[in-house]
Amino acid sequence: MVAAFLRSRDEEAFRRLYHGHAALLYRLSYRLLGGDAAGAEEAVQDVWVRAIRLLPEFRWDSSLSTWLAGIAINRCREMIRTTRSGPRAVAADPVDTSSGDAPVAGGGAGPERVDLQRAIAGLPEGYREVLVLHDVEGYSHEEIAGMLGIRTGTSKSQLSRAWRSVRERLTSETTREESV
Repeated sequence: MVAAFLRSRDEEAFRRLYHGHAALLYRLSYRLLGGDAAGAEEAVQDVWVRAIRLLPEFRWDSSLSTWLAGIAINRCREMIRTTRSGPRAVAADPVDTSSGDAPVAGGGAGPERVDLQRAIAGLPEGYREVLVLHDVEGYSHEEIAGMLGIRTGTSKSQLSRAWRSVRERLTSETTREESV
């Protein structure tokens, strides 16, 4: 499909590429932006604009979805930097997680799920990125290291620290609620 698109800018090839990757890009952007649906939609559109421009330079050192995810991560970082407020806490997750492969977003829509989403949205950017990429999207530490420009060991340690921080946040919220 990529070759067909590059050869003749074939619209049908682009549609197939878009439909094959847009949901992943939206899910990733939504979570990296802390539940900002409008921001995620904007990020996805920007990713495609950039990808179309950069596609002739794509070297196939990684899969196309990994390359697109890297562009999405960079775009989300830019958006967070320009708002200076970082990702916002989320009240609900409209992302379809019916596949069951996303341990972070799985389960019902009860208070525990919202608390977990808030705890993840409140993580520092690097922790949140690694947690979402590894535990939600299923990328390996090697792929994450390549996408984020970090070492594999850094990815592993950030994931560990991210989950420690999430546990601490959830524990402190539970303790606060029980004391009320």
